[in-house]
Amino acid sequence: MPLTDEIESERRSLLGLCYRLLGTVADAEDAVQETYVRWLRLSDEERTAIRAPGAWLTRVAGRVCLDMLGSARARRERYVGEWLPEPVPDGSPLAASVSVDPIEHVTRDESVSMALLVLLESLSPAQRVAFVMHDVFGVPFGEISDTVGRSPDAVRQLASQARRQVREQRAGTASREQHDAVARAFAAATMTGDLEALVAVLDPDVVLRSDGGGRASAALRPVRGADRVSRFLLGLPRLEPDAVMDGVEMPDGLGFLATLHDLPSAVFSLDVGGDRITAVYIMRNPDKLTQWT
Repeated sequence: MPLTDEIESERRSLLGLCYRLLGTVADAEDAVQETYVRWLRLSDEERTAIRAPGAWLTRVAGRVCLDMLGSARARRERYVGEWLPEPVPDGSPLAASVSVDPIEHVTRDESVSMALLVLLESLSPAQRVAFVMHDVFGVPFGEISDTVGRSPDAVRQLASQARRQVREQRAGTASREQHDAVARAFAAATMTGDLEALVAVLDPDVVLRSDGGGRASAALRPVRGADRVSRFLLGLPRLEPDAVMDGVEMPDGLGFLATLHDLPSAVFSLDVGGDRITAVYIMRNPDKLTQWT
């Protein structure tokens, strides 16, 4: 049975929701596909009885993602090296798929920023679902309770716990203008090989994480400290001397795309606090560079 235009029109919003919950486009697409399979399995009478198909699909997609999050940690124990969420360009349809943008919570761009997606990995699956569905998509707690199998008050508490953790860890995050100024200084120091200047733009406790997924060279463990991170970064051009680095707009702010023979080789995103970089994320896994072709 084919999907109606009304049901098919929900796909973009569902993909945005599932991406924020799961962290990769491929997993999000799988979750959306499973959501539509469950819709098609309903009888005609059951579908007719659903007054708000979009809300039904959102709840089911959340449930599918909750189940996938439960098994994700076991799968990532077998992952080669560090696991990072999939970065997307600024203005990606995934970022524009939020139906409600509560100003007092997270902004549309921030909800797909690398820094926030990494932070969301530290939440429990139920906290992540409650936070994303309510604070990003504006789904009422009563509807989320059906998704996570808990009372509305319990869901409210889950979202509150997640929100508090997000605010605490994101406190002091630089403005877009500050971020981009620091990113430009980072690029200048990196391209000129100026170790002293690069160390100066990095927080003393900076952490670099790179994800190759076993398919591209990457540090298997986090690199910590300004001196070690600087030396690691300045050694990268020797690995791919023909790579071309360009600045790109990302939800976090200015980032960098490395291309090799016109194909994406790596995406660099930065987390900036004050006037220094606190985290560097390097995506090398080609399976997670699908949005940059």
